[in-house]
Amino acid sequence: MGVASTSKVVTSSDRVGRAVVVQPGNREWVIAIECVNASGWSLPPFVILAGKVHQSSWYRNLPPDWAIGVSENGWTIDELGVEWVKHFNQHTATRTAGVYRLLILDGYSSHATPEFDQYCAENKIITLCMPPYTSHLLQPLDVSCFSPLKRAYGREVEELARQSLHHVDKTDFLIVYTRIRPTVFTQ
Repeated sequence: MGVASTSKVVTSSDRVGRAVVVQPGNREWVIAIECVNASGWSLPPFVILAGKVHQSSWYRNLPPDWAIGVSENGWTIDELGVEWVKHFNQHTATRTAGVYRLLILDGYSSHATPEFDQYCAENKIITLCMPPYTSHLLQPLDVSCFSPLKRAYGREVEELARQSLHHVDKTDFLIVYTRIRPTVFTQ
């Protein structure tokens, strides 16, 4: 959670040693599942945090249409994959021009379960899975959305470190993410 972006530091020539940037946080996993359609409209994110139960502090100041899931390690699991596709359906069902919707996926295993497939079939969602480990090559969102998002998040974390915040917890992450996301996900 507390990863600052790559940066260049200019110091005086008489300084001994290399300048360092403090990296706040314990490197806990957080996943934000983002989905953008061809016209640039984005779904509210589905954020996955490490934990066993939801905390009320996560929802303070969180937009009401955002969704949070938990897993023990903060990774996507099969059940959360199904919860996410329900989130997708809820936010896209009224936005479709035809009967079916096409959902292009990264091929992650939580998107390839019988429950996921059944839900998609029942709700007229056609899935197209990219081959595993190719999304970095085939996914345009990596360049247009996720790279600027990562840089914006890194700048915010650097600023928090300058203000002596040495640990970015889940609540801090959500505050920062709600602040930077609209600056990157514009239509």
